Amino acid sequence: MAAQTEESDTAREQTKAEQDVDQVRQRATRDQQRLDSGAITSPKDLENLQHEIASLAKRQGDLEDVVLEVMERRESAQERVAELTERVGAVQGKVDDATARRDAAFEEIDGEVATVTKEREVIASAVPADLLKLYDKLREQQGGIGAAKLYQRTCQGCRQELAITELNEIRRAAPDTVVRCENCRRILVRTAESGL
Repeated sequence: MAAQTEESDTAREQTKAEQDVDQVRQRATRDQQRLDSGAITSPKDLENLQHEIASLAKRQGDLEDVVLEVMERRESAQERVAELTERVGAVQGKVDDATARRDAAFEEIDGEVATVTKEREVIASAVPADLLKLYDKLREQQGGIGAAKLYQRTCQGCRQELAITELNEIRRAAPDTVVRCENCRRILVRTAESGL
């Protein structure tokens, strides 16, 4: 935006400088025509007119130098605008690509959520209501994880190794008994890798 503003400011400045050059050039042309017409006969008026024509020529040269300097600044500003526009386009392309990838990931996640939700409903229908109620309560209390695998005598929910007395109680419990971690209170899922 700043580069575009600079470019438009220098464009206005160039237009004004060119108008100033045109005004001086037109006045010098009129004065030269008056001089060439022979209408002025007074030597003093002729001398003044020649002096004014010389002054206008110098002024015109100075103004043309200003125009050139402004044109150079404008060209530099235009190059900067073009460079920044290209960079903005490249960044916007990356943003669009990232947005498309994000949207695709959301779509994939939503699909997985729908599939897992259906699978959970099927499994939950086979679980006793009181156990499901306990699991849901623990999930809410424990940041979304109500049950954890017991792996090598360690609860995978809180990552704490169970005490030997607790492990002995779990060994003695029937396979269908619900056992819980003494540390985090999650339901422990026993497998062949539990270390019992």
